[in-house]
Amino acid sequence: MKKLLFVVVSLLTMIALVACNKDSEHKQMKHDMANMDHNDSSKEKQQVAVQTDWKFEHYPQANTTNQLTITIKDNKGKPISEFEVNHEKKMHLIVASKDLSKYQHIHPTYKGKGVFTVPVTFTQGGSFQLIADFIPKGQSDTVQMHTVSVKGNTPAPVSLTPDKKLVKTVNGNQVSLKIDSQLKANQETMLNFHFEDAQTQQPIQDLQPYLGAVGHVVILNQDATKYLHVHPMDERVKGSNAMFHTRFPSPGIYKVWGEFQRSNKVFIVPFVVEVSK
Repeated sequence: MKKLLFVVVSLLTMIALVACNKDSEHKQMKHDMANMDHNDSSKEKQQVAVQTDWKFEHYPQANTTNQLTITIKDNKGKPISEFEVNHEKKMHLIVASKDLSKYQHIHPTYKGKGVFTVPVTFTQGGSFQLIADFIPKGQSDTVQMHTVSVKGNTPAPVSLTPDKKLVKTVNGNQVSLKIDSQLKANQETMLNFHFEDAQTQQPIQDLQPYLGAVGHVVILNQDATKYLHVHPMDERVKGSNAMFHTRFPSPGIYKVWGEFQRSNKVFIVPFVVEVSK
């Protein structure tokens, strides 16, 4: 009888100890998770709906400088007053003809109370796509598009055909584009730019920072409705190679503009590629 009582007491003691340990572990886990949440100061940025007003000083006409005013408002119509500086600018504005043969990357001046202004000169008539790229404070990258019809001589559209050879020479700089794998929609892709002096065929080692980085890449699909602004993997590179990581959102033909600087001159290198399913 005493032996049985001893066994029962021992079992009850062991159960109590296990329960106590588990409760202690549970409390410690909750404490650790609470500390983890408390110490994590990073906040996920959220993109909110914005309204964008586009206003030209006068009706757009080819070869005439025209003042463009862009006003950014929230979804209640109230001007957004604060914007993040993104690669040295509060707004990047892409101006591209619908056939993508004409391209500009310019930077509006912020006047306050959500208002940006910039002089725009269209080099020909026809339809142009305006793409404003900015970050309201505390939010994520925001892109707004606007199509404008420009009066004046309108050349026949230039056919967008994928380049057979991804090598171009611009301002004495020979630039080759290598892609690490077959271009497929929604697949991680690395764009590798290699630079050589066109005259000496020697690798270029003196690229200068442009907008706070070794370069920038802007990508548009054939109808200028899908836009990518890609920054380099290593922004400090000065040598003969620059790598850009991106993902093409859908199959089709895209135009890629690489923007770089050397000898205090910005040069833009265009390539046309095709992305499969």
